[in-house]
Amino acid sequence: MSNIKVLVFGRTGQLGWELRHKLACLGPIATVGSPEVDFAKPDTIRDAVRAVISAGKGPAVIVNAAAYTAVDKAESEPELAMAINGIAPGVLAEEAKRAGALLVHYSTDYVYDGTKQSAWVETDAPNPLNVYGRTKLAGDEAIAAVGCDHLIFRTSWVYGARGNNFLLTMLRLSKERAELRVVDDQTGAPTSSECIAQATADVLAQVLGPGGGGLQGRSGIYNLACSGATTWFGFAKALLEKSAAALGAGTPKMIPIPTSEFPRPATRPMSSRLSGARLEEAFGVRMPHWEDALALVLETLKDGVARI
Repeated sequence: MSNIKVLVFGRTGQLGWELRHKLACLGPIATVGSPEVDFAKPDTIRDAVRAVISAGKGPAVIVNAAAYTAVDKAESEPELAMAINGIAPGVLAEEAKRAGALLVHYSTDYVYDGTKQSAWVETDAPNPLNVYGRTKLAGDEAIAAVGCDHLIFRTSWVYGARGNNFLLTMLRLSKERAELRVVDDQTGAPTSSECIAQATADVLAQVLGPGGGGLQGRSGIYNLACSGATTWFGFAKALLEKSAAALGAGTPKMIPIPTSEFPRPATRPMSSRLSGARLEEAFGVRMPHWEDALALVLETLKDGVARI
């Protein structure tokens, strides 16, 4: 095999699956995940990176799509969430710096407290409301402290045709229930894993491609979320309306409710809108509107590529 260009951590997740396919245009890819890598055990992370290096196969880029994403469960497992989300990214950053590789890492809108009326920008001060957000912020800070070449992409409301996510849950519940009550006072932009992977590939093609010249001082944090905004209720209503005929989804009665009527262990930010201006200015990458991205995912499901 040719020299590995990209090493992806988290190959089995909904984002990892998309990255394996979208990043293939950059060159040979190696993927690792459990059980050979346990993100709560730093030595397994180091071993995975160094195994690729010792084989004389790169990598030029390390992409971390692994994370502890059980937002509510993190409230009762803060140490494990911190190990995976806060400590492990710093270990990857150290290994990337040692190998002279670029590190790509994914962060979250949950680092913000949701009180801003306009879209969040990368220079806004983080103030996470829950354990998950605090651990993800710790990971961002650990990477920056190491000082390797890095791109931290903050995204929001991630879903896709695979894995466990809001879209697939709504499609399942639409067939099981006559009525669905969905929160209608939290605002954000649903962002498909496919769009995240495609944008990552577009950015890396610039950085690694002929004449790309590397990051050229562009290390840092970039928001990476679809444009537009809606609520969880608006997202659910749109996806069920679009999928009723195509996928045979049910047509339950939709009832909008406030967050106060759906208490959960982890507090959510009320506004998760992320501005994509910095990403577009630095790399010329513009994310699609969330409704357009939704249509593509539903088309994938209609074609039978994934199962509900």
